[in-house]
Amino acid sequence: MTAGAPRVLYIDDDAALRRLAERGLTRRGFAVSLADGGAEGLAMAMAERFDLVAVDHYMPGMDGLQTLERLRALPDAPPVIYVTGSEEGRIAIAAMKAGAADYVVKTVGDDFFDLFAAAITNTLEKVQLARAKDRAEEELRASNARLEALLREVNHRVANSLQLVSAFVSLQSNALPEGAAKAALKDTQLRIDAIGQVHRRLYTSNDVEGVEMAEYLAALVDELAQTWATSRDHRILVTSEPLRLPTDRAVSVGVIVNELVSNACKYAYGEGTGGEIRVALRRQGEDRFELAVEDDGVGLIPGAAAKGTGLGTKLVRAMAQSLQSSVTYASPGVGLRASLVAGVA
Repeated sequence: MTAGAPRVLYIDDDAALRRLAERGLTRRGFAVSLADGGAEGLAMAMAERFDLVAVDHYMPGMDGLQTLERLRALPDAPPVIYVTGSEEGRIAIAAMKAGAADYVVKTVGDDFFDLFAAAITNTLEKVQLARAKDRAEEELRASNARLEALLREVNHRVANSLQLVSAFVSLQSNALPEGAAKAALKDTQLRIDAIGQVHRRLYTSNDVEGVEMAEYLAALVDELAQTWATSRDHRILVTSEPLRLPTDRAVSVGVIVNELVSNACKYAYGEGTGGEIRVALRRQGEDRFELAVEDDGVGLIPGAAAKGTGLGTKLVRAMAQSLQSSVTYASPGVGLRASLVAGVA
């Protein structure tokens, strides 16, 4: 609504009713302009800014419905109140369907102008509320866009920083002779890369709050395959149903997959040999998923001493707990299967 008295354009070919409307609405606080037909009213609405237009139905040349249609087609069209006779409910319904904001029924006396003024006031309030809602939604969209851009930049910088840390660890590892320290640094580099891959996915996708797991696991497994290809002939396969997880849960899944696949590459098939390792991510209903890593190697050997430092097992347990879950291990005759079931949120 503009400042000061609301500007109302009243279109009616009845000169006497136009004068009555001008006096009645002016007394009730509106600034009223008059037009004696649809063509003149449309020209005035195109030339000036009105807060509201009222249109009578019966007019020669261009009737009320035709005038309403032309008014609704204007850029930033003003709201329109339709004026009908007391026995013209069908016409009022047609006007509302055509885009009128409200309608009033002509009667004799001041009651008509009281109703007319109330309809104008209610319509202007609705328009003001709708515009305020549109502004708020636009501001919210702009704010969300700024936050998404900021989050994307943060993830970009985190990914770059993790890549730099991974390079430092690689340099340190290359400077060491073969042994436990070198192996530990290699494992550390893989863990850093698993987390860095999440942040790379976040800043290169349209969703900065979630990770598409099929793409992420494919990239992660590809990196693991390249890493272990130099020492073992392993075939690492991944299958994943469409699933998007929040960032923190994607990181936990990525670390678990990294540890389980790395353990399978190191211990499943014996010294100097290789084999198939399978990673699978499947939905279980709408709100849960199952992650499984399995191989066809030696499986669990009863009474055998644990291999490695045990840090990987601790990491898997911690990441599973962050998913409110736990990893179960099974050795169904051949190989080993590690799996967990967790919620998507």
